Amino acid sequence: MISDSIIRERLKDTLDQSEFPPNCAAERGKVREWCKMGDQRVIVTSDRISAFDCVLGTIPFKGQVLNQLAAFWFDKTKDLIPNHILSMPDPNIVIVKECEQLPLEFIVRGYITGVTKTSAWYNYKNGVRNMCGNVLPEGLKKDQKLNSPIVTPTTKHEKHDRNISRDEAIAEGLIDSATFDAATGLCMKLYQYGVEYAATRGLIFVDTKYELGKIDGKIVVSDEVNTPDSSRYWYTDTYQELFNAGKPQRKLDKEYVREWLAAQGFIGDGEIPALSEEVRVEAAKRYIQAYELITGREFIITDEPIADRVKRVLAEVCC
Repeated sequence: MISDSIIRERLKDTLDQSEFPPNCAAERGKVREWCKMGDQRVIVTSDRISAFDCVLGTIPFKGQVLNQLAAFWFDKTKDLIPNHILSMPDPNIVIVKECEQLPLEFIVRGYITGVTKTSAWYNYKNGVRNMCGNVLPEGLKKDQKLNSPIVTPTTKHEKHDRNISRDEAIAEGLIDSATFDAATGLCMKLYQYGVEYAATRGLIFVDTKYELGKIDGKIVVSDEVNTPDSSRYWYTDTYQELFNAGKPQRKLDKEYVREWLAAQGFIGDGEIPALSEEVRVEAAKRYIQAYELITGREFIITDEPIADRVKRVLAEVCC
């Protein structure tokens, strides 16, 4: 495990924005940056962190954790569902096959929890009992396991993600019924595999978000899989005790940062609180712990400044 002192030393050596070669037309999202090369795409996972649809700053080593952990899961699930990964030339970079992205994100939930406005618990405590076509019973408590996992899609490419049901998505022309049903079936398979694998690592795989696309008409999983940004993980050994006591679960994911922001009164509107050094260090520790616990591998870092390393590799692989 990387020490707190090393993480503190790297607070000023994070990847906020990558420098692509001048002849590459780079595009940027909240966390990732990319350029297209024919039927391929070079994607950089930065150290930026976002929550409540807002970019908050950077977390040391976060991009490397996400990129390497996603690659780990892509490899483990490739026989369940094909993916778009071609190679990983750098800890923060992947080269993928270009695909036609589906216009929905598919969230699979095994427990009712969360603080964002699209989360199951936020909606449930505010009176919602039909979430994206899934009817929830009365009397559920925060962090309670559902009788069976549910899929709650959200929209993409809007200022704020919006929960949407199967019927609504079809009626709005976002997706056809056959594609929706095939996608949700694949997401359920991926989630169940994640649940079973996480259990062998002493973790509960709470919920996750999947992004899917099509290559030659075939559905593939893209973006990231089962990472601490797109998923929630809790420790198995203390789940029941904490749940019975009504206490927060021990977490290995981005929820720590979301909850800190919510405690400052920010859930997406108003002025964004600046992340303190303590929060950034603690978040980095949790990301690294997640990588090492899930994969069973040591997290390896290099001494080369991250922006220099990524610039050098991009010059080699782009255009």
